[in-house]
Amino acid sequence: MDLSTTYMGLKLTNPLVPSASPLTMDLDTLRKLEDAGASAVVLGSLFEEQIAHDAEELDHYLHYGADRFAESLSYFPEVQEFRLGGEEYLEHIRKAREALGIPVIASLNGISAKGWVSYARKMEQAGANALELNVYFIPTNPSLSSKDVEQVHCTILAAVKASVNIPVAMKLSPYFSNMATMAKSLKDVGADALVMFNRFYQPNIDPEKLEIDLSVHLSHSHECLLRLRWIAILSGRLQVSLAATGGIHTSGDAVKMIMAGADVTMLCSALLKSGPGHIQAVREGMESLMAKHGYNSVSEMKGVMSQRNCPEPSAYERGNYIKALTSYGPTSTFE
Repeated sequence: MDLSTTYMGLKLTNPLVPSASPLTMDLDTLRKLEDAGASAVVLGSLFEEQIAHDAEELDHYLHYGADRFAESLSYFPEVQEFRLGGEEYLEHIRKAREALGIPVIASLNGISAKGWVSYARKMEQAGANALELNVYFIPTNPSLSSKDVEQVHCTILAAVKASVNIPVAMKLSPYFSNMATMAKSLKDVGADALVMFNRFYQPNIDPEKLEIDLSVHLSHSHECLLRLRWIAILSGRLQVSLAATGGIHTSGDAVKMIMAGADVTMLCSALLKSGPGHIQAVREGMESLMAKHGYNSVSEMKGVMSQRNCPEPSAYERGNYIKALTSYGPTSTFE
């Protein structure tokens, strides 16, 4: 069974890639992930707040009202820690490249361009095989137009692409007025891959303590459906790699994403729940499902159920909306 795939020009042995999380910031765990069958790894993000740069620009963007929570919700470093954090991250890249035989993808998390450019270059010099840009941006200013929000992403991507020679992926949220247009804009600016989708962590309210609860809630398989829909719509329409992330827990989840058109499927919550060895179980399950349905390779299976190839393309748009709603009925009779 040939599970090999290509992502941003990187030749991978299979489509299973651990995404940015605390797991990928530990060298021993990285080795376990590789031993379990991970074909590449995305390191946990270096946050913009960790990079010593022009505070005036950062303040400008922060006044847009962006509340950002990412892989490390509890981390709010003091200013004097920023530079040290960045240097430690670069050292982690070096050690990961020395220890692993699979591609290492570094991750930058923030909302402005200026502070990222120098560190993107340093990450390349440290040995990163590729970069993932995580623009974790929740615009809350009513005066900020959708065009302005889109431009933030394009400006960051263009600046980073101009500063490095390695592939660059853009990790997106699903909250654009026209996702297809946004995807094309990023591809035109130079994105080598689109990672769909960023999972925004939602604050809750504790009514007893009268506090904001910032607890992290891990994903579930049903969350992969939004990713599946847009990957299926974009597959074959843009010459760019597509990565599915968010809600991928089982071999069935991974196979569905490949059928929709994903080049790779990224796992995070499933590994945090079950440990690095879960990758092996997912890989073996994929091989079993593929054999059952007569597929000999991932490339043979990729995109067979994309919007361009599936028997009912309208299912990914509005065409099946009324049918889906009217076909639903209660499982038992209510009295």
